[in-house]
Amino acid sequence: MTEIAPIALTIGEPGGIGPELAVNAWLRRKQDGIAPFCLLSPSNIVKNTIRQLELDVPIKVVGNIDEATAIFDHALPVLELASGNDEVVSGVASAATAGIVIDSITKAVELARSGSASAVVTNPIQKSALYAAGFKHPGHTEFLADLAGPNTVPVMMLANSQLRVVPLTIHIALHEVPEQLTTEVIVRRCKITAKSLIKDFGIAKPRLALAGLNPHAGEDGTMGTEEQTIMAPAVAQLRGEGIDVIGPLPADTMFHAEARANYDVALCPYHDQALIPVKTLDFHGGVNVTLGLPFIRTSPDHGTALNIAGKGIARPDSLIAALKMAAEMATKRLETGA
Repeated sequence: MTEIAPIALTIGEPGGIGPELAVNAWLRRKQDGIAPFCLLSPSNIVKNTIRQLELDVPIKVVGNIDEATAIFDHALPVLELASGNDEVVSGVASAATAGIVIDSITKAVELARSGSASAVVTNPIQKSALYAAGFKHPGHTEFLADLAGPNTVPVMMLANSQLRVVPLTIHIALHEVPEQLTTEVIVRRCKITAKSLIKDFGIAKPRLALAGLNPHAGEDGTMGTEEQTIMAPAVAQLRGEGIDVIGPLPADTMFHAEARANYDVALCPYHDQALIPVKTLDFHGGVNVTLGLPFIRTSPDHGTALNIAGKGIARPDSLIAALKMAAEMATKRLETGA
């Protein structure tokens, strides 16, 4: 594999499972073939996690992320962030540590945009704690898009070894979906998705499949007309621009093995329509990828799991999958000069 710069891994919510996931991912670095990463965190949080879980994990505080590759085999590299005077309690999300969370994300993006880091992998954040500290962004992705600069349109993709899905609308009520699902939205997100599959996944001519909104994809308008008035025009426009897209298709027959063989990514009108199949196929190995950013960003496909934080039972599978996918994407960009 082509050697890439270290991956910048954020700490996420310090009271959640992020710190222990990072430590356990490092422990599985050789077993799972994980590329070098550097954890952006106050070192005392990492040390306390190792002590609490009674693990044998040496850490090495680095002054520059470039040092991470050389020491990764022997110690977990930690790029020191200011911790303040607030104690982190496992299982408790606190507004007092919001500055750590934000600093870790901001620094990771800075490193990725400068080329010092090959990618950003983010541990889960607790939005309620950030909101209590005055955080103004709806969520993680929107903050990353803001850091990326104006005119950035982020697109969420969930992926595992068997399926890639893109929800065309995300965290909104079902009754709002038909209003937000416009032809323009579909076209824009399909274009961003196709471009990323070429650049980041090495798929020369991506095959996109668009799921219908209504049962049986509207059944020729008898169960809804959005497929005819909104989605079909988007498909026609995309095909006219040379993008290989099929649909709208009945969602209930899109996700069995034979159907999945006919496309590289499925785009679905609403959140659960996309996430249910991908999580059913591989709940622990799912990765959240943000397309449309000027840097690579992946994350585990789960939350902070405050209820099990600090107990030593959190599985690092999804974080490991996110680290591996980020490295694969970075390698592909390096090899192709994208």
